[in-house]
This record gives sequence, structure tokens and C-alpha cells, in this order.
Amino acid sequence: MPAKTGAEYKERLKKAKNNIYIGGERVEDVTAHPAFKNVIQSMADLYDLQYEKEDKMLYTSPTTGQKVGMTFLQPKSIEDLIKRREAITEWALTSGGMMGRSPDYLNAEVMAMGVSNDLFAEADPSFAENAKNYYEFARENDISLTHTLIHPQVNRAKAIHEQKDANVALHLVEKNKDGIIVDGIRLLATQGGITDEILVFPSTVKKSGEKDDPYSLAFAIPNNTPGLKFLSRESFDYGKNQWDHPLSSRFEEGDAIVSFDHVFVPWNRVFVCEDSSICNRTFRETNAVVHMAHQVVAKNVVKTEFLLGVVLSIMDAIGIDQFQHVQDKGTEIMLTLEIMKSHLYRAEHNASLDKWGTMTPDYAALDAARNWYPRVYPRLVEIVRILGASGLMGIPSEADFHHEEIGPLLNRAVQGKNLDGYERVQLFRLAWDLTLSAFGGRQMHYEYYFFGDPIKMGMTYFDNYDKNPYKERIKSFLKNSGSKPHFVGM
Repeated sequence: MPAKTGAEYKERLKKAKNNIYIGGERVEDVTAHPAFKNVIQSMADLYDLQYEKEDKMLYTSPTTGQKVGMTFLQPKSIEDLIKRREAITEWALTSGGMMGRSPDYLNAEVMAMGVSNDLFAEADPSFAENAKNYYEFARENDISLTHTLIHPQVNRAKAIHEQKDANVALHLVEKNKDGIIVDGIRLLATQGGITDEILVFPSTVKKSGEKDDPYSLAFAIPNNTPGLKFLSRESFDYGKNQWDHPLSSRFEEGDAIVSFDHVFVPWNRVFVCEDSSICNRTFRETNAVVHMAHQVVAKNVVKTEFLLGVVLSIMDAIGIDQFQHVQDKGTEIMLTLEIMKSHLYRAEHNASLDKWGTMTPDYAALDAARNWYPRVYPRLVEIVRILGASGLMGIPSEADFHHEEIGPLLNRAVQGKNLDGYERVQLFRLAWDLTLSAFGGRQMHYEYYFFGDPIKMGMTYFDNYDKNPYKERIKSFLKNSGSKPHFVGM
């Protein structure tokens, strides 16, 4: 079937009746529930956009001839890579980059592991075939995905097999002729339950040893599989209108703890089973992390552009753009944006074909960007807060402006240099939702831990960085900076 529409996306969720819990209740219809209906509409808008901008968002399937999502594309050239990134950008623009797990993120992962599947064959040739087939299935059916990578945060000082309650983490219970039985808990599925299926994969950062083999699993199953439950955190969509909560009322993706209660996974959906070595190498050796990082950096360029737009609008609104310290803070965001764009440009234009014929971005550029952005994003948010100052607290609601008695008073009281009170508060409510609301706080925390603990990531980056050329350069410089003295008796 061709790429789905927004209506088809919502209809699938209605029929699936995924097992979702929030606020102590089981959700009957996720498309109508206050915690999910607005983000589901935003997701539906993404799928509709595929047809509104068909030339950018769709391409012809190599197997069926149907029109499928461009974000599933296996790029064969730099031009293909840029086309896919342009589709990613179109989706990110709809939310200002605030949907960190829009479907393109995992579409890139499925594509990479589907075409670069040799690694999975080390354990069983059928696992490689499964990965290949799943990519085609997801692409041809426009499957929306959530995923889970990490084990419960019980005692980080111990390996999973050393935990006091070792069985709390998702683990293998049984293998039989039809498939495997798994049981336990996994964290932390963004968009859990509002997608078609879930990918269970190993951590991109935390490595495992052989004793953790029972926990070393990778598979994909429908979200309505018996025994599978999504335990959602409190929603940061508080049911307010879009004027009062312009971001959280539309793009609150949600995060869920995932419970597997003796869940059956058929063999044709298994990619890794009891093999920590393969799990540890999955993301890097399939180049999945490269294509995922490409999507993330493209999304973060849009997000930084959005932040810059908010800051520049605040400057104009209250006439602070002539102050030196204000301009300097604007420059910080501009520099961040241009650095991210440079990383993206280098990644694409230094891309090369891998051994599977996939045009793969320059990972050095993307790895630097994905390590740097979590460190700088909190500063970008801080700049918005500093420049917004008390204006981020003086934000009456839209209803206040429509009140016959106080509306005119407020419109005058909170006016800006170039905006009336109603317009200025609308802008400042956007800045508040971006920074100080529960949604804004989650955005900052989310970006900081996007790929894992930034310190752990930094250690990995340091260990893998090619340091020898720089050390050799210094050694050569010193060697040529004078004759070595002769010490008597040495």
C-alpha cells in the first residue's frame, strides 16, 4: 500500500486499541483522549503533508511501484541524501523541531539496519533476512514506530545481571519453534502507544558483557501485542488552547515505561537474541547511528532557527535589540545555528558509499554535532529566559483579553514597542512554553540526554578520536626546535 494519510494513521490507532495507561486509567480510544489527541493530530498532519508536498515527501518504491515516504529512502547518491534531508526538514518545520521522535527518526534506523544486515547473520542468517524484510514492510506500509533502548534505572553501579531484582529488566524467558517469550521492563518509549509498532534495540551508549546475554535482544512487534503495556507519564498537554500553550497543546509527544508480560515475539520479527556482542555493535556497524544522527542534526538546525526567531521577535517587541549584551546573546544563537549547518553540510558533501551501496554521511561531522548540541541547548534556552525577563511571567491568558472589563486594560498595560498587548503576550507565551513550562523543561532535559548521558558520550568520543596526528605534530615541532643536549655520564 502507498504512504498513509493522516486519517489512515488515526484509523489504525483506533482499530489497534493499544494497551495504554495514564493517570491510573486504561485509555479506551487514544485518538480521543485529552492527553494524546492533539499530538496525534500533529502526527496526522505530518502524514498529510506527504501528499501536500508529494514531490519532496514521497518517492516510488523499488519493489511495488507505489509512492512511499521519502524518509525511508536508501540514498544512493549525495543528491538522494539531500532529498531525504529536505523531507526531514519539511516535517521539522511544522513543529519548529519540537517533535524529537517524529517518524523519520526511526525510519532512518529501519532503513540502515535493513540494508546493512550482515551483522545480524553472525548469529543466524534468518535474523539478517528478518531485518531486510522488516525494512520493506515498514516502508511499504508506512509503519509508525516508537522504540526502547534502556533498562530500568535501578542501580547504575551494577550490570543488569548483578541487580538485586535481575528479572525486572526485559529478558528472554523461553525459545520455542515459533519464537521467543520475553518479560520485564524497558525505558523510555517516546510516543509510546500512539504508533503502530515498537522497536526494541540495545543502548547506543551503554555496552553489555556476555553475562548480560539474556537481556541482549532486538525485535519489532505491533503495539497491541498481548502482554505489552505502555505506562505513560503525566501529560504536559493540559488541555489549554493553542494561544495559551502554543507548543504543548500540539507537540507533547509523551514518554512511557514499557511493560512486557510474557510477550510472544515470532521468529520472523527477531533481529538479535542472546548476543551482547552483536548488540554492542549494532548501531555503529550497520551505520544506523550515522543515518539517525543525520536526521537529528537536520531537526536541530530547524530547532535552532526557531529559537533564533523567538529571540529576535522578543528583541523587536520590547525594543532591546540595540543593547550590546542583547546583541551578543543573539550572536550566540546565530553562531550555534551556523555551526550546526556547517556540520550538516560537511556530513552530506563528504558522504561516501558504504559497502552496501548506501550513501552514508560523514560520521565525524555528525558525531561532533550530536555531542555538542546537548551541551549548548540549555544555554540557548537560558538566553530566551534572560531576554524575556519578567515578561515571561506577565502572561495573562487569551480569555483575559476577551473579558469586556479587563481586556482593554491589559491590551494597553502589556503593549510592546511594535505590538499591542494581545500580540506581545502571544509571543511571550510561546517563549514561556519553549522554556519555562513543563513542556519546555522536558524539551531541555530531552535534548540533553537525546543520545544518552553526555558525559559518557563524551568519554566515548574522546576514546575514539584520532589523537595521534596532533601528538605527532607536537613531537615533530619540539624535535626541530633545538639540538638535544649531551649529558655527561648518560
